[in-house]
Amino acid sequence: MARNIGLVMTEHITMGVVEEDRVVGEVARYPEGPDAPDQIRAMPVEELVRVQADEIKALGEGEEMEAIGLAYPGIVRCGVIEDSPNLHQLKGFPMEAAMRTALAERGVHAKIVVSNDADVVASGIAAVHGKLDRLVRVWTLGNGIGFGRYPAADGIWEGGHIIVSLDPNERFCGCGGIGHLESIMGHRAMRLRFLDMEPEEVFAAAKAGDDPRCAEFAILWHRALAAATSSSIHMSGPGKFYITGPGAKFINLGFLNRCVQEMVKMSPLQGYVFEIVERSDEIGLIGAVVNARRA
Repeated sequence: MARNIGLVMTEHITMGVVEEDRVVGEVARYPEGPDAPDQIRAMPVEELVRVQADEIKALGEGEEMEAIGLAYPGIVRCGVIEDSPNLHQLKGFPMEAAMRTALAERGVHAKIVVSNDADVVASGIAAVHGKLDRLVRVWTLGNGIGFGRYPAADGIWEGGHIIVSLDPNERFCGCGGIGHLESIMGHRAMRLRFLDMEPEEVFAAAKAGDDPRCAEFAILWHRALAAATSSSIHMSGPGKFYITGPGAKFINLGFLNRCVQEMVKMSPLQGYVFEIVERSDEIGLIGAVVNARRA
């Protein structure tokens, strides 16, 4: 049987063999260790291509490959990473063409498709939950904020950069824009905002009621996500929104629902629901292959 391989690059590179909407064998990660995000951000794009091609060849073990799905953060269209605020070296890079050439040099020939990293999470959730016939939307909450959509559609879909504030001081987004969702919810943005506190400490203090500033921020954080979700509902209709990533553990679903209820008032749009999904590298790998096979 020909192999399908998924690869997702975020704060590290994750790779695995996918068969029938499940990962077979162990998930490979590069690099290992707590400084992996810094290594990825500092690595030249040519080196990233070499590492990916070598790892994919090793996973293939000399067998025939059918599809290779690749996923990266940022605006990804027609195989080109047009911009990637959290991995600046990828901006403008024709990743699909570069990977096709690098893999061909290693004797690997397969269908190759490049997707946005949040989109493959949506595709993976759709496959694992048996919803490949429905619209699936997902928020990925981490250092950056991603908005994934299945099925894939033309457009930018950079939901983490939806404007949720008119405050000119909300300038913590990695892209430099003002008032973005990521400027409030992203882990990098929270560290810049509080300087001496990690995101976990901010929400712990808010829950304990020890720090009014943290308590006010936790409300702002939930209302920002509610505002961005409401914008999607008003543009694309109601439905289920999945939430995943390291920041999902901070979600108060009851309060988030109340915030959305304040913002979405037209009765045909009120059939929405949130579901928190545990963070999983496997989901993204499955989704990358789903996108590759269906492209």
